[in-house]
Amino acid sequence: MSQIEIRHLRTLVALRETGSLVEASERVFLTQSALSHQIKELEGRLGCSLFLRKTRPVRFTSAGNRLLELADEVLPRLHKAEHDLDRFAGGQTGRIIMAIECHSCFEWLLPAIDAYRNEWSDVELDISSGFHFAPFPALARGDLDLVITADPLDEPGITYFPIFSYEAQLAVAKNHPLVEKTWVEPKDLADEIVITYPVDRERLDLFSGFLEPAGVEPARVRHAELTTMIVQLVASGRGVTCLPNWALHEYLQNDYVVVRSLGEEGIWPTLYAAVRKDQGDAPFMEAFIEVAKQVCFDNLRGIVTAELG
Repeated sequence: MSQIEIRHLRTLVALRETGSLVEASERVFLTQSALSHQIKELEGRLGCSLFLRKTRPVRFTSAGNRLLELADEVLPRLHKAEHDLDRFAGGQTGRIIMAIECHSCFEWLLPAIDAYRNEWSDVELDISSGFHFAPFPALARGDLDLVITADPLDEPGITYFPIFSYEAQLAVAKNHPLVEKTWVEPKDLADEIVITYPVDRERLDLFSGFLEPAGVEPARVRHAELTTMIVQLVASGRGVTCLPNWALHEYLQNDYVVVRSLGEEGIWPTLYAAVRKDQGDAPFMEAFIEVAKQVCFDNLRGIVTAELG
């Protein structure tokens, strides 16, 4: 058993601040007899006196002053830790380590993080790449706290919050033959070079929601890391691409490319924030999702409100 306990430090601080055993006992909610017994017990453990008896205000010995130095170091840190733990328990602070299964999402995610930090500066925020590992197992085991995805999985212990829905549109060069069509069909892409981000096909709307259900394979698939690079390749006639309508808005405004819907009705995926169920109602997590939604609807064109169905 440790010789010095937190209660001892608090008692000595109360004795220093009040100057008498009577007032110190009231400060720490003990009787004067219990307070005297506690100090004598500590002095017995340490083998030395901590203050001079029958002096007012109380005068501490060298040993007592050394313990007071310790109390001045330890008690404020303990108080802060207790305060922080109360905030953790109440969901007022925490950690959000996130992964993003969407290259173009960084366009709105970084402004969302900046806006969130203005109000929730105590929350630890970091981004871990979601392109080179499976994020959902990492989310389930606690290595991640949030995943931005358009492909929700039926995983136990994970809940999904819809952020927005968007149209996945095909972008082609201004002189491409598909410009003559009102919308495109899967067969129209059988002879095309499709330019995509370097991710698995099942995470690409063009393949999972359009080409594969129709049994169509493009002539070739080419990869590029950046949205700007992809659009430049498309504009110069090197291929076609499928991107979110909000990511293509700027390039349409500048007349770089032409866009067409995938099918007559178009394809409208929904972007979700996936979190563990035990954090789904934490105020700091709910606030981040709401800030992300607000930033998106303030800045992105073509998105619509999504409902979790």
